[in-house]
Amino acid sequence: MSAKDIHQMGVAELVAAIADKKTSSVEAAQVLLARAKQHAGLGAYLAFNEDATLAQARAVDARIAAGERGPLLGVPLAHKDIFVTQGFPSTAGSKMLEGYQSPFDATVVANLAKAGAVTLGKLNCDEFAMGGSNENSAYGVARNPWDADRVPGGSSGGSAVAVAARLAPAVTGTDTGGSIRQPASFCNVTGIKPTYGRCSRYGMIAFASSLDQAGPMARSAADCATLLTAMAGPDIDRDSTSLDHPAEDYTRLLGQAREGATATQPLKGLRIGLPQEFFGEGCAPDVLAAVRAALAEYEKLGATLVDISLPRTELSIPVYYIIAPAEASSNLSRFDGVKFGHRAAQYDDLLDMYKKSRSEGFGPEVQRRIMIGTYVLSHGYYDAYYLKAQQIRRLIAKDFQDAFARCDVIAGPAAPTTAWKIGDKADDPVANYLADIFTLPASLAGLPGMSVPAGFGAGGLPVGLQLIGNYFQEAALLQTAHAFQQATDWHLKTPEGF
Repeated sequence: MSAKDIHQMGVAELVAAIADKKTSSVEAAQVLLARAKQHAGLGAYLAFNEDATLAQARAVDARIAAGERGPLLGVPLAHKDIFVTQGFPSTAGSKMLEGYQSPFDATVVANLAKAGAVTLGKLNCDEFAMGGSNENSAYGVARNPWDADRVPGGSSGGSAVAVAARLAPAVTGTDTGGSIRQPASFCNVTGIKPTYGRCSRYGMIAFASSLDQAGPMARSAADCATLLTAMAGPDIDRDSTSLDHPAEDYTRLLGQAREGATATQPLKGLRIGLPQEFFGEGCAPDVLAAVRAALAEYEKLGATLVDISLPRTELSIPVYYIIAPAEASSNLSRFDGVKFGHRAAQYDDLLDMYKKSRSEGFGPEVQRRIMIGTYVLSHGYYDAYYLKAQQIRRLIAKDFQDAFARCDVIAGPAAPTTAWKIGDKADDPVANYLADIFTLPASLAGLPGMSVPAGFGAGGLPVGLQLIGNYFQEAALLQTAHAFQQATDWHLKTPEGF
C-alpha cells in the first residue's frame, strides 16, 4: 500500500486496511510522521517522540496479530497540547510549561490508547487554549492549509490543520467557547463538542473549569462517532465535573434509522430550529449563502426548518469574557515558578520571583485574561460583574430549553466569517472575541455542538454548519451530520496540494 493511500484514509478505512494486513500500525505511523515533518511549515505539530510512537504501534500490531479487533485498533492519532501525555512534552502552547513532561496520561489520552490508538505527537494551540486563531501560541502560528496566509481558527488550530492537511486521520481538541467548532469550520473538517462533563477533564490543562470540554475532530461524523465512543464516559473519581452517565456506542447509534425515515429521506420528521439571531447582519453574505444551501439539502433529506429565537445571543460575549477570565485567573494562579512551570533566572525576593516568572512565562493574551478575571473577582466588583454574568448564563441556558420545545436540533453558521488573514485582528482582541458569537451560547449552556463542512465562501474558503443539540443528544447530532455527509461531499474536499 502506498504512502498516498495511507494518508488519504479516514479512521474506518485505516482500521480495515490494518485488520486486512494491507498495512500495519507501524507503517501507518511512519508514513504520517514523515508527512507531518514534510509539512512542518504549517505549524500543526509542536512535538514528536518517534521512538514512543513506534513502540506503541508495534504493541498494537502484536494485539492485532493475536486476533484482537476494534474500531480504533492501530490508528495513529495526535493530541492537542492541552492534554498531558506521557513521553511527550505537554506545554499548553505556553513558555510557562516549556519542556514539561507529565508522569501520567490525561483520561482522554488513556481511553484512546486503551482502544488501540497510537499517539503521533502533540498539536499546536493557542496558549492555555485562550484564543480563536492560534496566533497566541508561544511556539508560532499554525497555518490554514486552504490558504497559508490565513488563520486556521483556534484554540484547536493545530488539530484542525492536521486533519485538513491529511497529517492525521483524526485528532483530539478542546472547546471552551467554540475552540473545536470554529477551527473545524475554518479548515473544512468535522468536530464535535459533547455535553459538558461527557469527557473527563482529568489531565486536561485547565483554562475555564466550568466550560472546558474535550472532543474529537476528524474528516467525517462517522469517524468522530468512533473517537467519541472511546473518549467519553464517567471518571467521577478523578474529575468532580465528570457526569455519572454511561458511555454510549455512538458508531452503533449512527446507523439507527429514525422512525418514519425512508431511503431518500433519512431525516424525515426532524425539526431543525433556525435562530433568527444567527442569520442577521453580523454574518457575512458568503457564509449565509453556504449555510442556506446546506439547510436546503436538509429539507431534501426530510427535515423541517423551524424559525426560533435565542434572544440573549448577543449577551453571550460579555458573559463569557467575564466568566472564562475569572476561572482562568484562579486556575493559572498555580503557575508561580515555585513547584513547576517557568521560573525567572534572576530575582530579588519571593514576590519579585512571582512577578518575573509570570511575566516571562505568560503571553499577552493570557496576561490580559488573568487581569480581567482578577478584576471581576475582586472585592466590590464580584456582584456587579461575575455574579451578574452567572445569572445571565442561566437565562441563556433557559433560552435553549424554550427553543428545544419547538425543535430537535438547532442549526446555523459556526462562525460569522471565513478564516481571516494572519495578523488582521492581532491589534484588536475584541474583534477576535466577536468571532465566537455563534459558538459561545451553547458553551455557556453546557450543550453539545458540532461543526460540519457545508461548502465554501469567497476565495474558496471553507464554511461550517453548526448543529446544537439538547443535553446528551450527541447521537442525534452525529446522525444529523452523517445523513448530510452521505448526501454531500463537502467533507471530502481537500486543500490543493494535500
